[in-house]
Amino acid sequence: MDISVLGNHRLLSLLFFSVVSWITATTADAQTNRKTKPNILFIYVDDLGYSDLGCYGNQYGTHFIETPNLDKLAKESMLFTEAYASAPLCSPSRAALLTGKSPARLKFEFVTKYPSDDFQWNDDAWVKKFNDFPLIPPPYTLNLPLEETTLAEMLKSFGYETGIVGKWHVSAHNKVYNGWDKTFGPQQQGFDWAEEIVGAWAATPKDEKPGVFPADALTDKAISYIKEKHDTPFFLYVSHYYVHTPLNTALNWLVEKYKAKSEKSGLGYNNERIKYAAFVETLDHYVGDLLKAVEQAGLRDNTLIVFTSDNGGMPEVAFNRPFRGSKWNLYEGGLRVPMLIRYPGVIKENTRNNTPVVQTDFFPTFYELASGKKNTQKDIDGKSMVSLLTSGNGKDLENRALYWHFPYYHPEGNVDKVKNLPIGIEDQYISFTKPQSAIRKNQYKLIHFFEDDRVELFDLTNDIGEKVDLSKRHPDIAEKMKKELADYLSNVKARLPKRK
Repeated sequence: MDISVLGNHRLLSLLFFSVVSWITATTADAQTNRKTKPNILFIYVDDLGYSDLGCYGNQYGTHFIETPNLDKLAKESMLFTEAYASAPLCSPSRAALLTGKSPARLKFEFVTKYPSDDFQWNDDAWVKKFNDFPLIPPPYTLNLPLEETTLAEMLKSFGYETGIVGKWHVSAHNKVYNGWDKTFGPQQQGFDWAEEIVGAWAATPKDEKPGVFPADALTDKAISYIKEKHDTPFFLYVSHYYVHTPLNTALNWLVEKYKAKSEKSGLGYNNERIKYAAFVETLDHYVGDLLKAVEQAGLRDNTLIVFTSDNGGMPEVAFNRPFRGSKWNLYEGGLRVPMLIRYPGVIKENTRNNTPVVQTDFFPTFYELASGKKNTQKDIDGKSMVSLLTSGNGKDLENRALYWHFPYYHPEGNVDKVKNLPIGIEDQYISFTKPQSAIRKNQYKLIHFFEDDRVELFDLTNDIGEKVDLSKRHPDIAEKMKKELADYLSNVKARLPKRK
């Protein structure tokens, strides 16, 4: 054989293997990039109780509400049994989610209001509002400051497209309840695409037929965004108004279904709880539509989906069992929420995780997924969950303290309505909350009440319903945790209620 020909063959072989190696490496890089930079679909719902979903409720003997789509998602996800909202109410939870900072650090601890409600400390109206109470809470914070870096702004810096549809609620109401402020709205906080829309939650359905759910404009807008062509990964924040009260637009055919179910089972639920069940199943249907859209768009494998709630459920309608408390207070019923996270091929499906996590953890988690690096901001309260999600190993999250701060009364100043009522527990229809803060570390949780400097200590491992106060039995643990809580509040310069 001609030596020159042999040399050409060798050259061609080398060239061939080089091309194959380059293609293989490029494919591997693309796969790695896909897994480190997923699309993120964050489904945030309003006032959902811990046991409202079948995948949670059945664990505690609640089989009432049917949630087939979310139950299916749970089987494809990591389900968290000890996931916490950052606050027992809407606005501060959402502000904390967006920034990775606790409400105490942000000085954003209550729901935002209309601008006219912005009373100051020296206003007679503000002092008079709490005339019948021993303490005066801090003035309302109306807007998440523009200088705060949000999830959307952070993800944009790593090449993400960002979108939001639905509820904002971290700025003063504009014209209508929950109307987006034009100065402090999503588009001033890093969202490229934003749709201010309420959807079917507030729309009375027409021509109802059993088994048929009306179109939900909020879900339809989200689906359109998902199916658009995206040149880079996207972060879509789907912020529902479901299942917040009022329940006036509950589908009649679903109401009749749950009324019959309640009567047949002997549960005897009242009409409001029955309408609430209809609301939860309606929400489940719309979440199912979103999940189908992800499949149809061919995005299932490279989309991380989070489903969770902004706080615990309303005391008069939600199923917060087996926990004490509800929305508006710092017992577990006000803070512990359902949380499902799906990322095919990365998060092992159909797993349960009992590591305590809190919603400020999403900021550093998404930072690491988007950048491949740990977030090093010192004023971030959350910690990355990436290792927990990918391996089930939560060592970085063990032995840490979680904090909550609610320096307000609720109801806000109507002493006649709440006089002599205890703090609400599950199934009690009025929940009266006094200014309080809380800390959880490992199995112990302590709540500090500011009015009388009283504390309650619970062992959540053995007393999940927070029925037995151990503060007198273990004064050393109580005192240590109380000091750790006070030190944290001091370090973040938390606003405290004041004596008159």
